[in-house]
Amino acid sequence: MKALNSSHFELFGLSEGFAIDREALDSAFRRVQSAVHPDRFGAGTDTERRIAMQLATQANEAYRTLRDPLLRAAYLCELHGADPQVHSNTAMPGEFLLTQMEWREQLEQLASMEPGEAGAPLAVLRGQIDQTRAALLAELADALDRRQEFSQASGLVRQLMFVERFDEDLTDFEDRLETS
Repeated sequence: MKALNSSHFELFGLSEGFAIDREALDSAFRRVQSAVHPDRFGAGTDTERRIAMQLATQANEAYRTLRDPLLRAAYLCELHGADPQVHSNTAMPGEFLLTQMEWREQLEQLASMEPGEAGAPLAVLRGQIDQTRAALLAELADALDRRQEFSQASGLVRQLMFVERFDEDLTDFEDRLETS
């Protein structure tokens, strides 16, 4: 079992990188979780139980981070000194900001339509979001794994965060549309 100060990748015995084998991650998580589950240390000392709880918590957080592409990319940037500052740095390329504004306008227009009229334009907008997400994920993989350009990747992380946030809004709209 790795120490509490190991990286998420080290904790699971995985190679560090954006591209990740999901099955290997899932298997490693189950193995680590089994080894450190607090129930296994019920009869142990207070120190053993506390350490098991800390390791289980670290394993849960590491798994949550590594299985999510956005969180994994941000984590890799942070590991390499390029904190994406997703909560304080909103600097984006102008073209990306214009696209975001256009998407918001399209969503507002969709909200003003009758439910039966929104289907086709909604599908187009959904396609744009999915295509943008896929392109950003490909750019992140290239920047992180191939070129190791962590500063550039941190900017891409911020863009992906905006896309994911808009996707949530779009999904909420789709859910409301289905129930009306």
